[in-house]
Amino acid sequence: MKIWNATINTMSDWGIIQNGYITIENGKITDIGEGKPDHVSSEDINAEGALMLPGFIDAHTHLGVIENGIAFEGDDCNESTDPFTPHLQVIDGVNPLDYCFEEARMGGITTVMTSPGSANACGGTMAIIKTAGKMTDQMQIGTGMKFALGENPKSVYNNRDEMPITRMATAAMIREGLAKAQRYQQEIDFAESDPDEHMPDYDAKSEALLPLLERNVKAHFHCHRADDICTAIRIAKEFYLDFVIIHGTEGYKVADILAEEHVPVIAGPMLCDRCKPEMRNLTISNPAILHDAGVKVALCTDHPVLPIQYLSTTAALAVKGGMSRQDALYAITAGAAEILGVDDRVGRLAPGMDADLQLYSGDPFDLLCDPWLVMINGIPVTEHKENSIKHK
Repeated sequence: MKIWNATINTMSDWGIIQNGYITIENGKITDIGEGKPDHVSSEDINAEGALMLPGFIDAHTHLGVIENGIAFEGDDCNESTDPFTPHLQVIDGVNPLDYCFEEARMGGITTVMTSPGSANACGGTMAIIKTAGKMTDQMQIGTGMKFALGENPKSVYNNRDEMPITRMATAAMIREGLAKAQRYQQEIDFAESDPDEHMPDYDAKSEALLPLLERNVKAHFHCHRADDICTAIRIAKEFYLDFVIIHGTEGYKVADILAEEHVPVIAGPMLCDRCKPEMRNLTISNPAILHDAGVKVALCTDHPVLPIQYLSTTAALAVKGGMSRQDALYAITAGAAEILGVDDRVGRLAPGMDADLQLYSGDPFDLLCDPWLVMINGIPVTEHKENSIKHK
């Protein structure tokens, strides 16, 4: 399949291609270029001058694990009975048939990181998934490990009169869990090197943390306040973790530190109230200040805090706060993919990448403008042109 006669903002070294075309085979982009392709068939798509972008990426959500119409039966986000639960896997709680996946697709969002909540010091294993499919395993392209610092674990376990009820205890609990996993790995290594030694008893929590300690998985630290951001940096350096700050509401206060330590930030939500004390310094200028300081920035809705279809509106707010339009687009495409570690598959339009793309007849930052074509893995998942809407 070919899509031609498009203005292609590739978010890659190819730059912006005027009057370009793209070729798709077996769900992948195989060619990209300028002008009309040599051969065009009836199955190919004339974009009629539309803007083509990579599919948007929401770098932090709870999509599918908090279902549409929040109630107990549809909320599987927080296991608030144990403050350290790395062995939980969010894919076991995600409903990929939840209506909000369709809303994501209609908003041009083709990939998300969906996550356990922030009630626990460690909430569990996250999942980077495409927004089309019926079985989460088949939609998943990556993962991460969720930690939380600050107000959320404190408030949850203070109400239960259990540890952790202070920031000190939350950090100590994370350190203890990581140290136990290090010891568990040492015991495994020792047993494998000596046939007379027995393997340690299986420890599900430590086992789940081993890919993190091997730097095959990134740690995602929920932090709002600047001091919590610094605690995340401290812990990550102690255990040599590849890590990301989620939210980073006061990141602009320590932008120099984040830049010096090469710490990426997934900023957001921004279109919301200051619903708790640690968000009292929320500003839409945060992404711009971080970017200008040299920090890698992605944007998120934290769905359902902000409904996922408003990711592009979040990017527009970042522009209002001082980001350039191209940098804001980058933060919900290639930049988000880089931070999540899936930039070899999504976030850019280039040969070899997944054919996740969208076409706009207007401004993608306009609240009244939706993409008229969205593809995931080369398959149209939302198409609404000339007032006809099809969902496949």
